[in-house]
Amino acid sequence: LLNINVGGKLFQIAYKVLAQYPITRLGKLALCTDPTKKLQLCDDYLVQKNEYFFDRDPSIFHYIFHFYRSGVLWVMDEMCPSNFVEEIEYWGIHLKYSQRCCRILLEEKRDELSEYLKIEKELEAELEPLESGTQFDGKFLGQFRKMVWNLIENPYSSVPAKIIAVMSSFFVLISIVGMTLSTVEELKNKTGKMWMEQMEMICAIFFTSEYLMRLISASSFKNFLRAAFNAIDLVAILPFYIQILFENLDDGEMQYHEELHKVENVSKLGKVLKLIKLMRIFRILKLARHSTGLRAFSFTMRQCYQQVCCLLLFIAMGVFTFSALIHSVEHDVPGTDFTSIPCAWWWAAVSLSTVGYGDTVPDTILGRMVAFVCISFGIILNGMPISILYNKFSDYYAKLKAHEMSQ
Repeated sequence: LLNINVGGKLFQIAYKVLAQYPITRLGKLALCTDPTKKLQLCDDYLVQKNEYFFDRDPSIFHYIFHFYRSGVLWVMDEMCPSNFVEEIEYWGIHLKYSQRCCRILLEEKRDELSEYLKIEKELEAELEPLESGTQFDGKFLGQFRKMVWNLIENPYSSVPAKIIAVMSSFFVLISIVGMTLSTVEELKNKTGKMWMEQMEMICAIFFTSEYLMRLISASSFKNFLRAAFNAIDLVAILPFYIQILFENLDDGEMQYHEELHKVENVSKLGKVLKLIKLMRIFRILKLARHSTGLRAFSFTMRQCYQQVCCLLLFIAMGVFTFSALIHSVEHDVPGTDFTSIPCAWWWAAVSLSTVGYGDTVPDTILGRMVAFVCISFGIILNGMPISILYNKFSDYYAKLKAHEMSQ
């Protein structure tokens, strides 16, 4: 018998059993006759007890020991897959000796673990700005830029930083409210326009100051331009300055062109200005910088894009299928709205979403049966990914919140 001491626990295995697996570490040890090579295969050798010592995990070696006795490698669910694979690779045992069910479970656990580590890494990257305060050491005006960075990027660093974060969210809301009220007919008089313009100017000044502070405190200009939140900040302030530029161009054009051309030019500039003013709605995305929930939602959508794409594909298939069915059943009915399959797309989309506006309804019994199947399919379809998305959102939100609190 070969005496093996693994982490303080003694095991005895017959030489003839080990010889059946000559490519494994213990098989090589049993067949080897050179004492020097034997010492290379183990960590130590106790001469008094004739024991070969291995500084490995004895709990996992129980499964290795069972493999030599039975010829089958068992894998238990409670074991860490990475640790188990590392151990069997050390002992020179291939995973092919395990049962197929064990291999499948182990591969699933390894995939889950790798996916978990990948998500953890991406979550850390999501919160990277909270951990990058040490990037200013040894740089030009490092202390000043670090102080500005803490004020503008890390609301948990001080009371003034928290106040700036609250003010940022407040000005975003004020800007959105101002843009909304500017479309109200009662407020389109001279006084209302003046108040709206002053409100927009104050918000634009604050957003510009905030953007310049972030630009000054950026440790890398290239990374600053590539960051999504900084792009949102730029989109938030550009409409104000583009509007001023177009208004000045409008005044210049009115001095040098004829009356008819002026009217056409004003009309074109008016449409452009409306589009530019509409871009201010993107300012609401700035709330995601200070909202853990919005960041968790964005992260969930990025992680679950495959499930979302699958859902959209199923919806598209349902729309095409049920619109074709309802058209084939209802197209002969006098005064029907289902005159073609494209005309039935709206009805199919509304029915699949279970909203059911009732603006277009089938008249025949067969058409109502198709509508019932369509609505039932929509209920099942909408219920499938909701639990997955919600569970992942809750998990990511809890992790983001815990990480922010730890900072």
